Formats: sequence, structure tokens, C-alpha cells
Amino acid sequence: MTATVEKRTPPAFLDGHPKQLFIGGEWVPAASGRTFDSINPSTGEVIGQLADGDAADIDRAVAAARRAFEGPWRKFTPAQRQNVLLALAELVDEYVDELRFIDTFDMGAPVSRRRGGSGSPEGLRYFAGWATKLSGETIPNSLPGSIFSYTLREPVGVVGSIIPWNNPSGMSLTKIAPVLATGCTMVLKPAEQACLSPLRLAELIQEKLDIPPGVINIVTGFGHTAGAALVAHDDVDKVAFTGSSFTGQEIVRAAAGNLKRVTLELGGKSPDVVFADANLELAVPGAGMAVFGNSGQTCVAGSRVFVERPVYEEFIERVSELARSLRVGNSLDPETQIGPLVSQGQLDRVTGYLDSARSEGAQATAGGARIVEGDLAKGYFVAPTVFRDVRDEMRIAREEIFGPVASVLPFDSVDEVARRANNTRFGLGAGCWTRDVSKAHRLAALIQSGSVWVNTYGLMDPAVPFGGYKMSGWGQELGSHSVDEYLSTKAVWINTDA
Repeated sequence: MTATVEKRTPPAFLDGHPKQLFIGGEWVPAASGRTFDSINPSTGEVIGQLADGDAADIDRAVAAARRAFEGPWRKFTPAQRQNVLLALAELVDEYVDELRFIDTFDMGAPVSRRRGGSGSPEGLRYFAGWATKLSGETIPNSLPGSIFSYTLREPVGVVGSIIPWNNPSGMSLTKIAPVLATGCTMVLKPAEQACLSPLRLAELIQEKLDIPPGVINIVTGFGHTAGAALVAHDDVDKVAFTGSSFTGQEIVRAAAGNLKRVTLELGGKSPDVVFADANLELAVPGAGMAVFGNSGQTCVAGSRVFVERPVYEEFIERVSELARSLRVGNSLDPETQIGPLVSQGQLDRVTGYLDSARSEGAQATAGGARIVEGDLAKGYFVAPTVFRDVRDEMRIAREEIFGPVASVLPFDSVDEVARRANNTRFGLGAGCWTRDVSKAHRLAALIQSGSVWVNTYGLMDPAVPFGGYKMSGWGQELGSHSVDEYLSTKAVWINTDA
């Protein structure tokens, strides 16, 4: 397979020069002087070098964030913080194509992917609205005398934010927005596999936004060094993490040192339920792309597809045809629908699951292997895969794969599919395809999941909360509930007769 790539001059940011850390409003090398490679997953080629930050750099960044929090940033009024967010939204509007292009190079998201979502200018504008609406309460009390009580809602302080590699520019904005709205400061640690768009975003903020140095700091590096140091740091007041459930558990343990606040948006093994009465013209591509989109590298991927038995065979045939029809290619090819996996490590992980599925008796009706022909053999490509004859106890039906791999399982009743769908340690997303509105409401009530989509999948809006049940997380990422995660409530008592 030969790839054609978009005929466009790469942005100047992708000039191959080593990228530094952004600390206290300045670009600085890692204290160790070490760097690591950034890899283009479509070709396996080195894009450039990134600073390999560690505990010493985290110390510098946290100190800068603390100075900003206790100094000039604390003096910004709610309206001024709102204006900062609105200006950032305009900035992202102006440079969104460049940021997306950088992500295409860096982590392999197809250049043709749709815009929008929570990590977007619209998301920034939503949180800008909250900056001027963070009010306390006056609370009647039952004490004798003239005792007046009220509450203040104050920023929690320095936030350590850690994001994954599957949507680096969008996830950066999702983490930045509530920090700026509430008056906190932050140290952002991107995933080592995809750091470039967060660094470009910092460059734009430095050049074009009027905010004090140290409000936003970015330290690139590895999870076991920079990430671990950030989570355990005694001067970090809150950690906001998006990533795997295993790492989430490690963060909870590390945060115990100073009992810092923690929010976690973790992994999933989301069920997507197709009833026999569903409109298959809608359900087949909808459920298929709920798994294959972004090469399956989404936390809510609907990778367990439960199909009611009367339409099981037809669904298998049609979704397999869809998988085979999708154009897999270089992420810069405008015709590409499915890009590469992010890294060699992720490729090894996904192909390991493919081998495990076959050894346990599942049958691939589409895909099932790495692409090893033509130009794509140089990158990290796996064909969109459909497995039938899957049992609930198989690894591919229990564990998060983070690849374009659909496990299709038959079922016979609402109660049965709800029980099987809930038989997982995860609970992030779920889907349901049916023409029967009462059946949709019933299943939505039974499913143990933070989000349930009916006759659609994966939609998000900054005003709608997003979080998980069970091992899929603590707290909320979006909506009004997420703002509370960045605020502390203080009670004030005044004896007015004193």
C-alpha cells in the first residue's frame, strides 16, 4: 500500500530543533541535559528531540507555579481570568489547524479527523463563563446571638496535570481550562509519546497571552521520572490525571504523602449494545467507528459489541465489510480514515492481544494483523479487526486493548446483556442502538457507566460531565461538576455584636 501525503509545508515549529521545557515563562533545558526522540508513527522516523525532564525540573516548575499562584495571578479578577480564557480561545481558533497538523505528525491522528469536542475553543469559552460565577453562600445558622456565616470558594492551588498521548492538544486544553477559570496554576506533564502540540501551545501562550509567568508550566519526560515526581511533590495541591487504571492506582498511593486532591479519568472496556430492532444502517458504522476511530486509541472505545442474536450474523458480516473498506494510511494522507498506533510499544501490545484472541479460539472476520506491505510497513499500523466467537472470559473481552479491535458477542435479553456488560472492573462509557425508547431508558438505568450513548457514540460537550464508575476514575472532567474539583470551600464565622 502506497501512501500519499498532504502537500503542505510543515509548520516552523517542526523544524527538527530540540525542544526545551517551559518553566516560569521561559524555555530551559532539562537539568540533566538529557533528551529523547520524538517519533513519527506513520513512518518510524525521528521528528526531533525533547528535553528529558526529571525530579529536579519538576521542583523548578512547581516552584514557579507556586510563585505565580501566591503572587500576580492571585490578583487577577474573575473578569480578567475570563478574558484570558476568551483570548486563549481566539488563539486556538487561529492556530487550530497547525496544532492538529502537529498531532498528526506526532501521534498519528488522521489529518481528516473531525474538529470540536471538549478540548476546543468552544470548551475554553464554556469555562470562561465559569470564571465570573464561582460564588459562595450566606448560610443561616442556629447559634444564639448575632452570628453571621458564609462560605468562600477559593482555588485549590498548584495543579499537577498529566495527559495521555491519544489527543495531546485537546487534552492540554481540557486540563488548562478549569485551571485558568478557577485561578489555580499548573504544571503539565504530557505523555512522552506525544509532546509537541502542548509545547507549541505553550509557545503561543508565551508570545500572545498576557498572563504572569509560571501560571502554566510544561515539563516533558517519562512517567516513572517526571510524572512520578509531580504526583508525589509535597507542594502540589491537586493532581488531574488521564490515563490507564494501573497508573491511576499508582497516583493514589503516591498522593497520600500530603493527601493532595486527585481526579482520575482512567481506562475502559466499554460495552456497545445493538438490539435486533436497531437501524443497522446507523448502528453498523456507528458501533464500528466507536472501536476503529483514532485506531481504537480512545478511553471510551466500544470494544465489546454485544449484538442481539437474531441480527448477530448480519451484523458480523456488515461490520467486517466496514472494517475492510476503511482506508488505513499515513496520517498526513487526506484520504486516510485509520492512522497508525502511536508507538512500537503500543503496536507490540495490540498484536499481542491479536495473538491471544486466536489462541483462545476467537475468529477474525476482518483484519487481525499488523500491516507489513508497502510504505505502511515502516509505521505502526494494524488493520481494523473484528473478532467473532468471543467469550466473556477471553482477554480481548476483559482487558483494555487501545487498538482497532472489536469483539462481537451475541446476547438474548436486556437483563442478560446488562449483567454481562457490567461484569467488568471498568465503567467509563457504554452504547445502545435501538428504536425502542423504553428499552433504551431501561438499559441506560442498568448500565454501570459514567456515560451512556443511545443511537450515537462518543459525543462530548464541555457542559456535560464526563467521568467513570469503578476502576474508570474519580471525579468529573467536564461540566459544572468539574469546576468544583479545582476549588476549596472555606466557612467564615463573624460575631457581628463583637
